Amino acid sequence: MPSVGVLVELAGGPLAGGHVKCWERFAGAAASIDPADLGIDLTVYLLGRREEARHLSPAVRIVTLRPILGNRTLARHLGGVDATDLTPHHPRLATLLPRHDVWHLTHAFGFAATAARLARRHPDRRLTASLHTDVPVLTTAYVDQIIRAAAPLGPHPAHHDAGSPLARLAGHLARRRRDRFLRLCDTVLVATEDERAEIARLVGPDRVALLGRGIDTRRFPTVTNRTAPAAPPHPGRFVVLFVGRVDASKRVMLLGEAVRMLRATGRPVELVVAGSGAQQAALARLLGESVTLLGQIPQEELAATYAGADVLAFPSRSETAGNVVAEAMACGLPVLLPAGARTTAWFARPGTDGIAVAPDTPAGWATELARLIDDPARHRAVAAEAAHTSRTRHRTWQQVLAEDLLPVWTTRTRRPATPSGQLRHTG
Repeated sequence: MPSVGVLVELAGGPLAGGHVKCWERFAGAAASIDPADLGIDLTVYLLGRREEARHLSPAVRIVTLRPILGNRTLARHLGGVDATDLTPHHPRLATLLPRHDVWHLTHAFGFAATAARLARRHPDRRLTASLHTDVPVLTTAYVDQIIRAAAPLGPHPAHHDAGSPLARLAGHLARRRRDRFLRLCDTVLVATEDERAEIARLVGPDRVALLGRGIDTRRFPTVTNRTAPAAPPHPGRFVVLFVGRVDASKRVMLLGEAVRMLRATGRPVELVVAGSGAQQAALARLLGESVTLLGQIPQEELAATYAGADVLAFPSRSETAGNVVAEAMACGLPVLLPAGARTTAWFARPGTDGIAVAPDTPAGWATELARLIDDPARHRAVAAEAAHTSRTRHRTWQQVLAEDLLPVWTTRTRRPATPSGQLRHTG
């Protein structure tokens, strides 16, 4: 029975983001299977304030380790970005990794750097990786956000997606670092066919596979209820919901500008934001009473939040999958996404069970929202198709675990020989 260690270099907790929730769901799915049938022993490593282990079953546990060089202060400055560990080596993790046969990387910071260093001394260990966020895009957005906070470039600088030259350089360096880790791995798991083609050019097509995301149908039923507890306080308004960090990486100000345009036409639109981040104050200044800022919402309350909305609008391009898209569709909400974003893979029939917005500008988003506001029959049809796609095409976490992860973890394929010295720069 292979032992698998999954390295998630982010802090856990009830308000953790989609990356952490993804692995908590996979761990829960694994724990629901009899250990003899599961066929692996699974440990998911997160960051935490103290070292502790939470056993979900005899074969599944979540372990938290203290960061060595945590970026929590920087994360607070950025307004809610997930805290990680920037250390080039985590000594405690280094003592634990040799217990596992499979080392699964999910990020490109301290845990991954530690695994890369140890890989030279343990060539018999199998390395896998999965991409959960477009880290280069995320890095570009955050560096640009810091620069613009220090020297604002106009009334709504967050609409500018290209990034400053320094931000683009930071994104380029983040891509190089990520790619060095991926080249070490036997298998790299990606969310979409577009990503498969991109990563195949880096590591070879035989080392790339798909990893889907699941939906918890007990938590996110395909029903809507406008009288839900989390329903917004202004009845009669068309409620546009955004779920995620309120910052440049999610392009939330673009959505705020689209809602402002719709309000200027007399349409009764309200933006409800479930999340926190550096651009909350800017969003409040832009929209005034037309925005409701709920703050971070525990997973247990998200279904009611979706039920209190008319649509989910999610302009982010940094996600590789986007759990919130599947959750909203399961709750029977029309979902708007940028055309060409990887998150549109959740749609079976774009334009029918979800909206891919083009052009991806404030005006383009305002136009698509206006079409749903002005045509209630179309709104109902898209909502019904979204729920149908969720029921018939979206897999559960248990199915994704069995079909995508377990076959990779239990294979006996090992990584190709690494030339001497190749790992020197990964830390």
